[in-house]
Amino acid sequence: MISNAQPRTVQRTYPKWFYVPAAIVFGVFFIVPTALSFYFSLTRWSLFEAKFIGLDNFAVFLSDPQLTSGLRHTIVYALLTCIAKVIIFAALMQPSAGLINTVLRSFGLAGPDWLGDPNLALFSIALVDIWQGLGIATVIFIAGIMAIPSNYFDAVRLEAGTWAEFRHVILPLTRNATFTVILLSFIGGLRRFDLIWSMTHGGPGFASDVLTSVIFKEYGAGFYGLSDWHSLCGAIHIYSPDCRQTTGGGWTFPIHLA
Repeated sequence: MISNAQPRTVQRTYPKWFYVPAAIVFGVFFIVPTALSFYFSLTRWSLFEAKFIGLDNFAVFLSDPQLTSGLRHTIVYALLTCIAKVIIFAALMQPSAGLINTVLRSFGLAGPDWLGDPNLALFSIALVDIWQGLGIATVIFIAGIMAIPSNYFDAVRLEAGTWAEFRHVILPLTRNATFTVILLSFIGGLRRFDLIWSMTHGGPGFASDVLTSVIFKEYGAGFYGLSDWHSLCGAIHIYSPDCRQTTGGGWTFPIHLA
């Protein structure tokens, strides 16, 4: 007899040692290389030997005109691109003379104050951020599509059209590229500060404040301990697993049972 019972969700507790394999991988491939990199930065080394020289490498770096010039050019380039981007989009979104509202008025529509309206400020900055990441997302998707074997497309074209090609070939076989774009966008959004601070300073009021801008304001106001605590909470928010801690000391996940 086939049961028509609906799946039920229960909570199953897993001990924390289930995370040991992930912790080992993280330690081997991140913590250990980082520590070794820091150590070797204090040495003069080759493939066969390493001699501890302290901070001499940093002194060489600061005294080498090519290295300092490269660092200076990197900083200048980053600042110029950020400033230019902010100026361009702030001008485009200017409520009275901006290009966006000017175009809207030509169609008989009243354009809003994109950065001054508390209900629109955060979404307006998000649109700029989306535009900024559109290039790398396009490159990732193009690479994902080019990696699909051509025989898949040939097989679909024999029996179906373009929509079926997209639905049954491109969409499922580019899921890794889609996941990569979503993950990079999510991490970038959690760390976003320069764009928000340059365009609205978290305003109007607190309408476009994010965690990084709140931490910056608290630190500037002298609440150093509070800003450090918020920084720690932000790091935990980014790196913590998607689970909930139980009072018994384990971690719980929703398990679907038939």
